[in-house]
Amino acid sequence: MKLRSALMTATMLALPFAASAQPVTGLYIGAGMGINITQQENVKNLSFPTIGAVAGGFAATGNLNGGDGFIGLMSLGWGFGNGLRLEADGNYRANHSGGFNGTSFAGVGGGTNEEKYGGMVNVLYDFNGLAPWVVPYVGAGIGYLEINERYHAYNTVAVGGVAPGGVTLAGNSTAGSFAYQAILGAAFPMSAIPGLAITTEYRFLGTAGNRSYGGIASVGAAHVPATVSLGPNFNNAFLVGLRYNFGVAPPAPAAAVAPAPAPARSYLVFFDWDKATLTDRARQIIKEAADNSVKVQYTRIEVNGYTDTSGSPQYNQGLSVRRAQSVAAELVKDGVPKAAIAIQGFGETHLLVPTGPGVREPQNRRVEIIIR
Repeated sequence: MKLRSALMTATMLALPFAASAQPVTGLYIGAGMGINITQQENVKNLSFPTIGAVAGGFAATGNLNGGDGFIGLMSLGWGFGNGLRLEADGNYRANHSGGFNGTSFAGVGGGTNEEKYGGMVNVLYDFNGLAPWVVPYVGAGIGYLEINERYHAYNTVAVGGVAPGGVTLAGNSTAGSFAYQAILGAAFPMSAIPGLAITTEYRFLGTAGNRSYGGIASVGAAHVPATVSLGPNFNNAFLVGLRYNFGVAPPAPAAAVAPAPAPARSYLVFFDWDKATLTDRARQIIKEAADNSVKVQYTRIEVNGYTDTSGSPQYNQGLSVRRAQSVAAELVKDGVPKAAIAIQGFGETHLLVPTGPGVREPQNRRVEIIIR
């Protein structure tokens, strides 16, 4: 309940500052922190050989309880502009277990302090366009973790004539394990700083295989080697963080409203990616331009086509001409003399929104109608 309230509060605080969501394109960095909750872990073996009055030694199996703890991580990634992202993260988790239960020996007390640190490689997908102020995303990753266990165990009932608490096992060592994770999150873009977003995430992380740790068992002044073997480790993490996408241009300032409206002399018609066909909205804009052309004295009507940078320059040049031709044909259909229209294609030059190469930018896929 506390975690749910914290995530809800972070979301509500972000809303007044939210910007219009845009696909992540190019390099980004991120960081987050929160609560890590470990699940019950299987104890494969908790044992030591004969020592003092404990003839035949000691061996137990059972479970190690989970517990709450801390998680912090940093990430570096690349967005492809189409919702897909690839990133690497370095993460750290620290938890204290709640003790042993269900052991094959009648009574085992104690617990562990556990630290996990390592790296993961993740593939994520952003669901852009669902809402103007939030971008949900999902992901999955694989990696490797070093897991340090500082454990302490003791007998809670008499064993081999030794009173409760007289047998102790202690160790502090590290073992590595391959790991995998699933990610569910949401990003809230911030209008004050283009490229910055608040993130909230849930991450499930699990490890593969068993891990063994050495230690020392003691009965009075006698000491012998001890062993603890643990099964897969499962973690549920809830994080709040920040992500910054480099190279995001600030939004264009809003156009000033003219004090006295006059017939428009410039019109923008936008196209879907890699398309030269007109949408219903495009036809409405072209019709408006054609109707207004009879209200002003003009010498010519320019129809200039443009593209974004997602294709080759040669392909984009041809696509820009085809888009201009589609608009010109619609103008003629709406009553504009064909001889009054001048058609040009500029390809990926004269970008309305400056971007790097290979970027799908909707505002750059356009035709401009200029009445002169």
